[in-house]
Amino acid sequence: MDPLTGTTPDQAPADPAATDDMLAGQPIGYWSGQVHEAVTRQLRDAMAGIDVTQPQYWVLNSVKYGPPAPSCDEVAAGLLPLADGPHEIPRVVAQLLHRGWLRADAGDRLYLTDAGEAARMRLRGLVTELRAVVHEGISDEEYVAALTVLRKMISNVGDAANP
Repeated sequence: MDPLTGTTPDQAPADPAATDDMLAGQPIGYWSGQVHEAVTRQLRDAMAGIDVTQPQYWVLNSVKYGPPAPSCDEVAAGLLPLADGPHEIPRVVAQLLHRGWLRADAGDRLYLTDAGEAARMRLRGLVTELRAVVHEGISDEEYVAALTVLRKMISNVGDAANP
């Protein structure tokens, strides 16, 4: 609601040049999509510069922090909401096995190798640097407030897949 008039602002068409006083009428789908695209592009471009992909980083972290010695199917199931389809993560696991960053035992359980952990730590450093760029000029309180609002919007539209 507009505090000056007590009315809800009209939904305006997406306008990248909208001034702060116009933002209340801007569509969240447009702006959240723009943020997603910009941040993902920045991250993936930086990772490409060191011959790694974002899904590879997801898999390395999943094997490190998920259930001990997960199977490929368990890793794929856990990452499916992030992946570009059901076949992406199994392909990434195959890439990481070939690269020597993962190993599989006789029961096809996955483990990080020393090289895989070293790569994961390098990527963690890169991601931390990129996060600092994205968060420049944004306090932790502002960040938490933004995410709180986004979570509430998700709840408002009833998306049970993203609590």
